[in-house]
Amino acid sequence: MKTIINFKRLFLVFSIFLLASCETTSSRLFDTSTNKSAVELRSIQARAFDTKDQNKTLRTIIATLQDLSFVIDKADMELGTVSATKLDNSNQGLWNAGYALRMTVSSRPVGNRTVIRANAQFNITPVVEPKPYQDFFVALEKAMFLTAHQVE
Repeated sequence: MKTIINFKRLFLVFSIFLLASCETTSSRLFDTSTNKSAVELRSIQARAFDTKDQNKTLRTIIATLQDLSFVIDKADMELGTVSATKLDNSNQGLWNAGYALRMTVSSRPVGNRTVIRANAQFNITPVVEPKPYQDFFVALEKAMFLTAHQVE
């Protein structure tokens, strides 16, 4: 009996050392198609704005997405999230869309600022290229400026 208990302890200790010595694979830290790290990807997906007004910020996000031809799928003011889809129907029938760009935008207050993060998917593939995020944030920055200065 004592030998079995010692064997179990030895096996447990060996297993812990084996698991602790495993390296983290780069596929979790980097997107293999672009070699962008999670930090680099987050830097193109997030911006901070000098406002504490969550309601006005979410309304501005919705308006910006609509200005960029997105259709709002869901907006949750309590959670601070907006999901939208942009379809390309060019050269195809009305019900057979060429692609679907989906964007989910979250807004969270941090002190006197609001951090806005956008996540986009092209069909079912995560978007890691900066262009769609840059387009969204350029339009959002203009809208936030106009909203802050009460310009319609």
